[in-house]
Amino acid sequence: MSDLTLILLAAGNSSRFKVPVKKQWLRIGHDPLWFYVTNRIKTHLPHANIIVVAHPDEVPFFRMMSAFTIICGGETRQQSLKNALKHVTTPYVMVSDVARACIDPSLIDRLIAHKNDADCIVPALGLHDTVVYNDETIDRAMVRRIQTPQLSRTEVLVRSLETTQEFTDESSAIVAFGGTRFFIDGDGRADKLTQTSDIAALECLIPPSTMLFTGNGFDVHPFEEGKPMVLGGVEIESPVGFKAHSDGDVAIHALIDALLGAACLGDIGMLFPDTDSNYKNIDSKELLRRCVLQLHQFGFVVAHADITIIAQAPKISSYKEQMRHVLSTLLHLPLTRINVKATTTEHLGFIGRKEGVGVIATASVHYFDWKNG
Repeated sequence: MSDLTLILLAAGNSSRFKVPVKKQWLRIGHDPLWFYVTNRIKTHLPHANIIVVAHPDEVPFFRMMSAFTIICGGETRQQSLKNALKHVTTPYVMVSDVARACIDPSLIDRLIAHKNDADCIVPALGLHDTVVYNDETIDRAMVRRIQTPQLSRTEVLVRSLETTQEFTDESSAIVAFGGTRFFIDGDGRADKLTQTSDIAALECLIPPSTMLFTGNGFDVHPFEEGKPMVLGGVEIESPVGFKAHSDGDVAIHALIDALLGAACLGDIGMLFPDTDSNYKNIDSKELLRRCVLQLHQFGFVVAHADITIIAQAPKISSYKEQMRHVLSTLLHLPLTRINVKATTTEHLGFIGRKEGVGVIATASVHYFDWKNG
């Protein structure tokens, strides 16, 4: 049994990363960065316990992708770390950030080799340039760039964080608490991925796969008197609308399921549960907008959409082009990659009896190509 737990912090908002994709969801081959980095370190620590800290909104999606222990992050790095430490039972804990993507195994070896030398073992790099602080030149030999991962005695780290003071790394908290810190040689390959310009320097990152992914969705809603009918984002002239928690736009609901299916990100009920009052009577165009935003943040780009509306009534043919234009804007796609079809059931079944409408949707997505912009 290992005496070590690895905590990977991946709950940030990537506010300085100026691309549509959140940094932790950049695709490395097929793997999101958080999964790639965790497995990369885990390969060298095969017996360690693994805890990954995710943004609260992303916890269910992290759990769908791995068997690691996934913990809900806090508003700050330190709060996220404190949340994770509640689940650590080993005497030692190694903490790293998802932004340090290319950690070399030799750095991990050095950390472990010195684990008994202090309360916190810290990789650090010296500076080769002149350093000026507050308009005065200082001795650069006294300045270090602190890196992660850092290896700490769990008990000491937990007690060091029992404070409202915020620290940017574990060693600073431990030293402020009165603990000891031991520096080892850092590694330039462990530099952080902070801005898009940093990607080129991280040689371990391979481009995303060029594979195309396709999903399908199906939804059906009965009619309801006294409601406006909205279908494909367009208001339809009809004496009835749809019975639903939201506005009942069955076409957009099926399309959302198709998009989530293509990305393997669950279904519309997972993203927008009908038990949540926030979605009561909501415009389904807003749901689709949020779905597409989430796809972008998780590293996907929508490639195409095809919708088949199955309705005996009302007649859809005169609205199809308007639907295509609405969906084009919401999906960030040209009209040439959006198709809307309509058919009937030849008076068979509940649709044929004019009791409701069903929709089948198909959509394709691919990974965001961070390598070529």
